[in-house]
Amino acid sequence: MKIEIENLNKIIDSKGKNILESLLENNIKIDNFCNGKGTCGKCKIKILKGSLNPITSLEKSLLSDDEINSGIRLACLSFPKTDLKIKTISNFLDFKILDLGEIPDFKMKFHEGFGLCLDIGTTSLAIYLVDLSTGEIIDKNSSINSQVKYGLDVMTRISFEYENENGKNLLQEEIIKSINNLIDELVNKNEIERSQIKKLVIGANTTMLHMLVGEDVKSFGKFPYKAKFLNSLKINSKDLGLNISAKIYTLPNVSAFVGSDIVAGVYLTDLKNQKNTLFIDIGTNGEIVLKTKDKLYATSTAAGPALEGMNISCGMRAESGAIDSVKIQDENIKFSTIDNKKPVGICGSGLLSLVAQIIEKDFVNKRGRILDPEKLEKDDYRKNFIREDENKKRIIILDSKENIYISQKDIRQVQLAKGAILSGFLILLEKENINIEDLNSVIIAGGFGSHLKKEDLTGVGILPKKVEEKIRYVGNSSLIGAYMALMNEDIIKEMEDLAQNIAYLDLATSKNYERKFAKAMQF
Repeated sequence: MKIEIENLNKIIDSKGKNILESLLENNIKIDNFCNGKGTCGKCKIKILKGSLNPITSLEKSLLSDDEINSGIRLACLSFPKTDLKIKTISNFLDFKILDLGEIPDFKMKFHEGFGLCLDIGTTSLAIYLVDLSTGEIIDKNSSINSQVKYGLDVMTRISFEYENENGKNLLQEEIIKSINNLIDELVNKNEIERSQIKKLVIGANTTMLHMLVGEDVKSFGKFPYKAKFLNSLKINSKDLGLNISAKIYTLPNVSAFVGSDIVAGVYLTDLKNQKNTLFIDIGTNGEIVLKTKDKLYATSTAAGPALEGMNISCGMRAESGAIDSVKIQDENIKFSTIDNKKPVGICGSGLLSLVAQIIEKDFVNKRGRILDPEKLEKDDYRKNFIREDENKKRIIILDSKENIYISQKDIRQVQLAKGAILSGFLILLEKENINIEDLNSVIIAGGFGSHLKKEDLTGVGILPKKVEEKIRYVGNSSLIGAYMALMNEDIIKEMEDLAQNIAYLDLATSKNYERKFAKAMQF
């Protein structure tokens, strides 16, 4: 059977598979955050002609009545019964990727030629082209990590390896393809010879580095979560299949879930010479490092993808049209969108901003439950925004057409993320008998963290209000750390020593962790 994709002007074979599998096999991009598990509800397609299997109860729970009535289905749960004509409606858009960060003063060693420094994130990649004779950043580039076709987060990709015999190779091929595309664009745009590129330095989380070099990551998915390597690597680019002839250096890691991206950030912020300072990289995994008077502790929390707008009813990436800030004022809900476009969903910063506001204005109780509008006074303005969906579940709407809203499930996802991060650093503080008030500084790193307002972080309770004035942002510290190592190879050795002096704390084995986590979830 054939599947015609109208908006892409393509025809592909279905081969008895579900539509998502057929699209992925033909390298057709579609949001696939849960790797076809039928849980994220993002791989939406519109059926224009032909017939499918009957709609499943799972699809009904993830799609609105209006979507179902207009022919929207989920590609991962749809099997063709005849030839089809469809339209994909969740292709990747203009995703905002952070490629900036503070660069401290450091000793550079100059050489002839050009170098590259690269941050490999779970969702995105950012790269600099650098003149090694001056240290000048000549150009920069960024893109989606094309591994997202096999799942949005690390654990989903690890499960992909378990479920697919060729999974390891497929994941490596995708990341190599993404890097090669970035290099091609930089080389062509700046009209330089590939032979002039002498070095590439890479910062990334431990899982991404394993996938890059083709190492099995199945051990990351089960206790005791051991990595195959933690040290820095020196590799020939040809051995990886990169389209340059250069030496590749990867930065060192701390553990399976605290990678070289965090080590780079700890290095460039000079954390080892500070006292009572928290370093936090907020994302799908929230990595936290605490520097006390003389010790460095690190942990990783499973924050989940909610804070990046994923697994949220109206959630989306930080793309054009995403609501990125919310203010409840004069009995109205006001918001701004990226590029001032018509609102189409809520990105991570918008979600936190919204939740902070509904907490402040008492739309929810301390357990995060949306108030019953029937119990509010007749003239209470909150009644105008609290509704019930088709499943009789309460939602809070942001627009008059009720297309964009936050559900009780969404609030729960934010609570889980908040609880994970807050309990994580509270346990680190407890380890050294330090109070919140004793902190001198809280450093926020990473692409997502850079978009967050201090008052939203504290308003939701990810960080306590009392540290708001101590928060500072450093941007993409993984990329900047890789740049520093590119311009001075001695820094890689210094990062090795630093990584070995960071003690990893497994939260799951911490005393009373589950009780502390549950308490930290409350608003």
